[in-house]
Amino acid sequence: MIKSGALLLLGSPRAHVQDWFPGLRIDLDTTTGARDVRYRGEKVVTLSGADLLRERSPENVYIVGSGPSVRNCDLSRLEEGSAILLNGAITLIGEQIAMPLAIAIEDERFIWRHFDLVKEKVAADTVCLLSVAVLRAICEHDRRWLRDKKVVLIDYIRKPYGERRRSIDMIARFDFVVLNEDRSAAISLLPDRGVVQGGSVAVSVLQFALYCRPRTIGLFGIDISNADQPRFYETGKQTAFSGIAGAEKRIVAHLVLAKKTAGEHNVEVMNFSPVSILVDHGFGYDGRFAVLKDDGSALPSP
Repeated sequence: MIKSGALLLLGSPRAHVQDWFPGLRIDLDTTTGARDVRYRGEKVVTLSGADLLRERSPENVYIVGSGPSVRNCDLSRLEEGSAILLNGAITLIGEQIAMPLAIAIEDERFIWRHFDLVKEKVAADTVCLLSVAVLRAICEHDRRWLRDKKVVLIDYIRKPYGERRRSIDMIARFDFVVLNEDRSAAISLLPDRGVVQGGSVAVSVLQFALYCRPRTIGLFGIDISNADQPRFYETGKQTAFSGIAGAEKRIVAHLVLAKKTAGEHNVEVMNFSPVSILVDHGFGYDGRFAVLKDDGSALPSP
């Protein structure tokens, strides 16, 4: 109702007000530059910047999605504090992943379905990359949970907090935004000034990872090709709706541009999913983390 009402009353340029309505506000202290998240007038947390993530990043950073292929990867071999876990990949915390570099959630529906899991798995002092809508959803559940987390805002450059929607022509004027030739995809080199939303949280997080300037960025579970199958942590009866399949072309265009841009900054982007659609778009496949059978052969792909 809020989503429909915002579009009807405010029009497309300001319909994203729905992300912070009702009750969420982000205040800027013009003296210190600090940004405070407030909910219904109460201060909840002070936002951190992307520099915090960069300071904590090792030379190899891994982005772990929720695709079925994760089941056949041995993530226990990753360096501690090197993985950014997307959505349900937080189930790996305390199991294959002792401590992540960060967690990332940009779809508020994940909070509505799995906030108990988030509370169970995400420890104090964890870097949490969260969208405006996710911040509001968490506050509606339990705003106190945010107080001991290091929250970095995922703000969309085309639909920024507190401002009108921007066109492609408008963001093309920013010197930190890179677009492909037909302007079907773009990425931001300064995520604190906004990221480009590309149909998947993986696109947003890749922009943060590139900002950290690691030697390599590895992708796990960014399958896309099997979006109709349960995520690695789901069963058939528990599978939530996924819009990945419908956004496939858009996601791939943004990831291809991100890989190209990363290469221009001496950062290698690697794919560790044998079934990822990215294999057909210049990413290849690296099997170094594949779970092997007793005879040394790889397990069959999901």
